[in-house]
Parts: sequence; structure tokens; C-alpha cells
Amino acid sequence: MIGCMKILVTGGTGFVGSHVVAELAAAGHELRLLVRRPEQVPVSLAPFGAEVSDIVAGDVLDEAVVTTAIQGCDAVVHAAAIYSLDPRRAAEILRTNARATELVLGQAVAAGLDPIVHVSTTVALTRYAGSGPDLPLGDIDLPYAQSKRASEIVARRFQDAGAPVVTVYPGGVLGPNDPYYGDQTERFHWIVRNRFPLWVKGGMHVNDVRDVAKLVTAVAEPGRGPRRYVVPGHHIDGNRLYGTVTEVTGRSHPHVDLPGALMGPSTRAIDAVQRFLPSRWHYPADREGVEIVRRDTRFDTTPARTDFALTPIPFPQSVSDLITWLTTSTPHR
Repeated sequence: MIGCMKILVTGGTGFVGSHVVAELAAAGHELRLLVRRPEQVPVSLAPFGAEVSDIVAGDVLDEAVVTTAIQGCDAVVHAAAIYSLDPRRAAEILRTNARATELVLGQAVAAGLDPIVHVSTTVALTRYAGSGPDLPLGDIDLPYAQSKRASEIVARRFQDAGAPVVTVYPGGVLGPNDPYYGDQTERFHWIVRNRFPLWVKGGMHVNDVRDVAKLVTAVAEPGRGPRRYVVPGHHIDGNRLYGTVTEVTGRSHPHVDLPGALMGPSTRAIDAVQRFLPSRWHYPADREGVEIVRRDTRFDTTPARTDFALTPIPFPQSVSDLITWLTTSTPHR
């Protein structure tokens, strides 16, 4: 790192965002947060012993608020997005994610910030044909993937014009201290309680949230231009996931791998039923999750490993730390 900067972080109270804020603060950066709920800041940052007093309250979709938040900053980390595979949130997801990316990245480019870090997702790249060095866009035409692919197109437009936009791609993110108890954490909790015994044949890229934060902090360096990095992690299928949970807990967690052709109709039925249930009730067997796993896309993480000597936390450690946190903490929704 060349020097400490004043960095605006959007989404800083979320799972990835709070870990990023803590890591950036530990690296000595001065931080400003753009959040909708200022009262959530101390709650999300408490596990890390981090404090941020420079807070702009408002919606990331409000252009005036974004403009105010960017003023006086050197760089930005855009981590704000709605992450959910629940089809009941489809309209909200499609309305928010790409538009927020357009506003934050666009305002940051106009203000001359460097770097402009865009926290994307491998879901935007997940496809049947597989990935490659150029990280081609994905082919899942469901709400969350559509929104993140659209966000990716925005980021690449700025990169193609030479703007210092650095895209970081986490996969499925696991680990402790998830303040909003998000989709991945929820699904994992069902697995640990033996209430989620079915998996789809295939696999997905998985990261420890702490590795995501380390990479975001590592790329927070000006003057290096546009770049793209998949966060180093692990390709996980059903056998490895349930086997690791069994290994860590010492209790059997059997499962059945089903072909995507069989899981698809089942998840569509679950989606249909859940539309009539309260939003707080969610069985995390969503069709979009099935489509991600069945594509079995593998990603090259060599650039991040080479440029930053980043070795991922072992998967069993991530699982163990998450289980410990789930059994000792009360998450805030």
C-alpha cells in the first residue's frame, strides 16, 4: 500500500461490507460510510472493535446523497447491493443493484477518485460454457444474476474507458459475523441442523468473508488502473460441503445429490408456495441457487494470488468459525 486514503464505503453495515470496513480501518485508512441506517453502524462493527464516526445517512439510489458522500474522498469501495435469491425480492433487486452501481461508479469517475473498487460477484460470471482469463459474463437469467450482470456491464464500460475501476468477485461468502443473517448464512444454518438434505449436482466458488475483505483492502491502491480479480477460494460440491460439516461437528450430515433437471421443478414449487408466506419465512432452496450450482463454473484466481500473495483460508476453518459464531451469537436482522 502506497499510503492511507480517505475512502467512502457503501454497504458498510452488511456482511461483506462490515468486514471490509474493519480491514480498511486496520490498514490505517480514514473511512466514511454511506448507509441507510446509521444506528446499524456500531452494531455491525462491534465484533471487530472498529468505529467510524464519519457517516452520511441516505439511500445509495439518491444521486444527491451519493454526490455529498463522495466529496472529499480519495477512493471508494462500492459494496452496497441487495443480495438475495428469494424471488419475492426480485423487483427490489432489479430496481436497485445496477442503478446503484451506475450512480456510485459514475460519480466517483467524475470526481476523479482512484481507485474505485466495485465489489461484484462470481454469479455475474457463472455460465455453462465455463470461465476464462477474460472472465466472460454469465448466462443465468434470473433476478439476482441479471442485476449483477447489468452492474458488471456498467463497471466494464468505465474500465474500457480507462477509469481506475477495480472489480473484485467473491463467490458464495461464508464466515462469522454476518449482521443481517443473509442467504448464505441462513442456508448453512439449515444444513447444520440437518434440515436441508438435498443438493444439486455441480459446484460453486466459495470464499471466506475475511479473504474478501483482505483482497478489497489490497487493491485499495491508486495509480494502477482498471483491473479484475476473482477472490481466491474453494470450488465446493455437495460432498465436500456436507462432508466438511460432518468433519467439523463430529455429527453425521447426510445428503442426496440430485440432477438439476429434478431440482429445478422442486425449487419452482417452493418459490411458488413462499410467495404466499410472510417475508420473514424463507426456506433457502431457491431456483436461482440451483442454477448457480448446476453450472459448476470454475474460476481462475491466479491474478489475485500472484499480485497479492493471497492464500485462502482453509474451507474447514471457515466452516468451523461460522458454526462457532452461529452457536454463540444472536444475529441482528
